[in-house]
Amino acid sequence: MKLLAPIFLIAALATTTAQARDSRLHLDFAEAVESGLADGTLDGSVSFHLAGAATPAISKRHGPANSNRKTNALNKSDEEACRWVLMSVLVAMQDQARSQGANAVVDITSNYKKQAFSSPTQYECAAGAIMAGVALKGTYATVSR
Repeated sequence: MKLLAPIFLIAALATTTAQARDSRLHLDFAEAVESGLADGTLDGSVSFHLAGAATPAISKRHGPANSNRKTNALNKSDEEACRWVLMSVLVAMQDQARSQGANAVVDITSNYKKQAFSSPTQYECAAGAIMAGVALKGTYATVSR
C-alpha cells in the first residue's frame, strides 16, 4: 500500500498539469469567417472587420461589442475547438448587431482574460486540455456595402 501512494500522487499531479494547459493560438480570422459563411453558421447579414484591417466607410457607430465564449475541447484539435468557439462568438455578435440596427462589427480585437491582442488578420484563442475560449471586443456599426 505504501508503494501505491507515490504512484497515485504522481498520476494526480500529471493530470492536474495537463488540464492546466492554456495555449494561446493566433489563427486566421478571414478563413474562419469564410468557413462560417460557407457552412451557414453565419448568415452574411453582418460583416466582421478586425482592427487594422480594411473596413468599409462607417456611417454610424452603434456602441461597444463584446462576446466571450468557451467550448468543450475534448476530442477536438486545438484549431477545431477554436473555430467552433469563434463561431459561437460571431453568431452572438451577429445577432446583437442586427438587434441594434447595425450591419457590421468593426475594430475587433481579441480580449481573452482582459489581455488585448490585435492583428489585422488573426484572432486569439486559448486552448486547454478540456476547454477552448475566445473573447472579442469591437464596435457595432453601419457600414456601406
